[in-house]
Amino acid sequence: MSDTTLAERPSSTMPPALENYVGGAWCPPAVPEAIEDRNPATGELIGRVPLCGAADVDAAVSAARAAWPAWRATSPLVRARALFRLREVLDEHREELAWLVTRDMGKTFVDAFAEVGRGIESVEAATAIAHLLKGENLEGVARGVDVELVRQPVGVVAAITPFNFPAMIPLWFLPFAIGAGNTFVLKPSEQDPVTSQRLMELIGGIDEIPAGVVNLVHGAHDAVDALLDHPGVNAISFVGSAATARYIYQRAAENGKRVQALGGAKNSMVIMPDADPQLFVGGVVGSAFGAAGQRCLAGSVAVLVGTEAEQDATRDAIVAAASKLRTGDGADPATDVCPLISPANRERLEREIEQARVEGAHIVLDGRRAGGPGGAELGPTVIDRPSEHSRVLREELFGPVLGLVRVPDLESAIDWTNQSRYGNSAILFTSSARAAREFRYGIEAGMIGVNIGVAAPIAWFPLAGWKGSIDGDLHANGRDAIEFYTRKKVVTERWN
Repeated sequence: MSDTTLAERPSSTMPPALENYVGGAWCPPAVPEAIEDRNPATGELIGRVPLCGAADVDAAVSAARAAWPAWRATSPLVRARALFRLREVLDEHREELAWLVTRDMGKTFVDAFAEVGRGIESVEAATAIAHLLKGENLEGVARGVDVELVRQPVGVVAAITPFNFPAMIPLWFLPFAIGAGNTFVLKPSEQDPVTSQRLMELIGGIDEIPAGVVNLVHGAHDAVDALLDHPGVNAISFVGSAATARYIYQRAAENGKRVQALGGAKNSMVIMPDADPQLFVGGVVGSAFGAAGQRCLAGSVAVLVGTEAEQDATRDAIVAAASKLRTGDGADPATDVCPLISPANRERLEREIEQARVEGAHIVLDGRRAGGPGGAELGPTVIDRPSEHSRVLREELFGPVLGLVRVPDLESAIDWTNQSRYGNSAILFTSSARAAREFRYGIEAGMIGVNIGVAAPIAWFPLAGWKGSIDGDLHANGRDAIEFYTRKKVVTERWN
């Protein structure tokens, strides 16, 4: 591809079918089956995504396996310099990548630009790989005996990534994995793989990253199963829904693989009566409706604390702000809420909203509409007083739908939040340091925000979900990445 952004090119320049990137070369898939990849805002056909299976996966894994011995033997300093070069290239193409995200996934350009920036931060964190890989030693554990711990790469790593962050989440995994001396196979979401395709093109132009170190294979269920079953894959990194995360974890673990499977979320935002209105209104609205709610850290439940009058005032402030948001094409600078990834997701969410209404909830802001030119638009929706066990309150709907819960005090808010089977993130809006401390101490979630709408950690810290939000015990980014992508070897030596 040229350096012009995909949004600036006529659609006729798009390839009719995407290809796999294997061993440093683009390869046509071994299967004829493909699905359409369309711009969710306009319905424009972007390309055809091959539904690859075992043969294509085997080719990608074999290329990664063949490249591993030489890459493993490469000095960590040299691998770090390769990551520095990757960081430079990504930064040079930051705007182009953001436009690709906007066109293929749908999110606003501002949001997409920030996403690409977050991905680059992961590369920046991984450039310290030579320091992060250092081991430990202890002299004289017995007469003339020394013990040393060293870290070695696990081998071939496969990453299965979701549609909602097509640039950032592959870059959560790739730099740490290859920096640690592993080789890499990416299976991006079949719903918006063009950004990953462009990432491979850019990586292919980096001489410091040899052919076969990074590979890409397209597909859906068959490609995922082939990666989970392939004996040449040593570790699996995954982000997606809770049900799929559990499936990935169980099947990969049965095949003897190391697994980190980051799953679903149902994040609560607790709003105290003393909260600063400017902070909580902007924080709640941005968290619930930014990227059309398609974030694992989106706040999808607002827990209103106080008297009924205080709760009503909080609700009205949120609804007033949300009703002013403009839904539309992410490429339009005036858009606040982008389309969903597909018309099917809009239809699914509309059924969820209607079910909540049938169960007795009050739809105080209804975002249901015709769906826009691409059929995927859904406006901000606020649902007050859903039933206690409503899916609006308990399940990850992944859309711009905010459920409201009413409780009298902070203790009740913490108790309600902790009843969730998920534990990804929880947010508190307050002016009280005492309340903040009680909240951060008592909440059963891995990422806590105080007066912050989206508590997304920077790349030097792990994405630390708890409970049903992760299968496995090591997270993405931070030191967890080093623990996951390396194995410890303890050497005990005596020399006479």
